[in-house]
Amino acid sequence: MSGSKSSDASFAQAASRPPEMGEPDAAHPLGLSVHGLPATGEAIAALETRSRQGRWKMLGVLLVCAAPVIASYTAYYLVRPEARRSYGELIEPQRPLPAALAAPALDGTPGALGQLQGQWLLVSVAPGACDEVCRNHLYLQRQLREGLGKDKDRMDWVWLVTDGAEPPAEIAPGLRGATVRRVDAQALTGWLAPAQGHALSDHLFVVDPMGHWMMRFPARLDAAGAARAKRDLERLMRASASWDQPGRPGAQP
Repeated sequence: MSGSKSSDASFAQAASRPPEMGEPDAAHPLGLSVHGLPATGEAIAALETRSRQGRWKMLGVLLVCAAPVIASYTAYYLVRPEARRSYGELIEPQRPLPAALAAPALDGTPGALGQLQGQWLLVSVAPGACDEVCRNHLYLQRQLREGLGKDKDRMDWVWLVTDGAEPPAEIAPGLRGATVRRVDAQALTGWLAPAQGHALSDHLFVVDPMGHWMMRFPARLDAAGAARAKRDLERLMRASASWDQPGRPGAQP
């Protein structure tokens, strides 16, 4: 029995002791291989190497994901900065529409200017006699609106008549689809204004759905200018697509 106990004790001591240094191939009594841990400095160096590699990989992924955004901003701000300029003059600060200003229809039906809110407005201003500049503006207003395609129902083209004269009968067919209202010329100057040296009738004006006058096109717009004005209107339609819908809120169909 004493021999057996002595043998068990020796086996336990051998099982708990790694092979002697200098005997790398020595077998463990339980058939297990025991390896020494790497030196502390080597372990830290390995961790730092893996960490650096991980950071570079992450940076590479971020650059790949961000490349389209970086390219678009570079093109917008550096390559073609002129593309950001509008043809129409932006009005700062914007001027709110005088909602209470009387604006009856040509047939005398009462109305106020505030009834025009809720839609984008492309506005011309001229006396009822409607000279050549006036007629050209009315034609361009209709064409610009039609050129907006699917967005045309978000914009009204408006002629504000500044006196009591009746428009010439020959232009009546061309006014189908237009919104025509009479307004007091003097009261209107508190809202819209021409460029220096020009009259209100020389311009087309853009008013947003909240009733703010926000853009004025150059005086006496021609066909070439109208093409550039169309690009401005298209940009406005795209920019406001998320919050503006056709028709006026609460309007009856």
